[in-house]
Amino acid sequence: MESTVYSVKKSSKIIRPIIYTLLVLWTLINIFPIYFMLTFSFKSNEEIYGANIVGLPHEWLWSNYKTALHTGKMGLYFLNSTIVAIATIILTLIAAVMATYAMQRIVWRGRKLMNKFFMLGLTIPIHASIVPVYVTLKNLKMLNSYQALIIPYAAFSLAMAILICMGFMEDIPIQLDEAARIDGCGLWGTFIRIIVPLMRPALSTVGIYSFLQCWNELMFANIFNSREAFRTLPVGVQQLSGQHTTQWGPIGAALVIATFPTLIVYVFLSKKIQASFMAGAIKG
Repeated sequence: MESTVYSVKKSSKIIRPIIYTLLVLWTLINIFPIYFMLTFSFKSNEEIYGANIVGLPHEWLWSNYKTALHTGKMGLYFLNSTIVAIATIILTLIAAVMATYAMQRIVWRGRKLMNKFFMLGLTIPIHASIVPVYVTLKNLKMLNSYQALIIPYAAFSLAMAILICMGFMEDIPIQLDEAARIDGCGLWGTFIRIIVPLMRPALSTVGIYSFLQCWNELMFANIFNSREAFRTLPVGVQQLSGQHTTQWGPIGAALVIATFPTLIVYVFLSKKIQASFMAGAIKG
């Protein structure tokens, strides 16, 4: 059966302008919040409160960013978010690829049951476990530290990471493992020299997914870290809005600092993100 491919170019001369018009309108609707937030961050209170709500700033106040970075300490919070995100990505990648290899390439009793156990993580909302995770971290004396966020973020990203890695590892022929063992590679040698290099597309996808999961998370970051030295960007923006209720320009600057890294990652790596979820949906 031949697949049908729809194309705007093949549409009638009447339908084509309507489609393009709707697409342009939809694009503008999606871009407007980004434009509004960016211009908002350069405006004074007078412009924000009614003199110039939507238009470009009459005076570009770069001092709003200076206030956000120094007075609001957004530079420190940005560094904390970066540390947490990088550590979470590394921990998730290591745990996911090793668990996937153990469950799919090594034959042992209970591996299918263990896979089902990991997949149960997809059904548990991250914020439904705040109380038990908080109690556990408190008993381990890990509150108010980077670990208080890195370990829970990695744990809740692990189920999806394993699901993605499973889909990619299934496409790696088992004959490569056998050939590596014939050449003298042990279990770890086969894993590090054969499997990990071939899993690079999956690892990059898992890294992107983990970053998007933890960068803008607020509840865990607000509850598990009360010390200013370990606050992340979402908590910093929340604190800034409480301390500077009359200075909306710096708040807009803080929002740009917190939001734009996620947008940049998604814009440049959106194809990999979409391809990973498509692969998981087809193989699942």
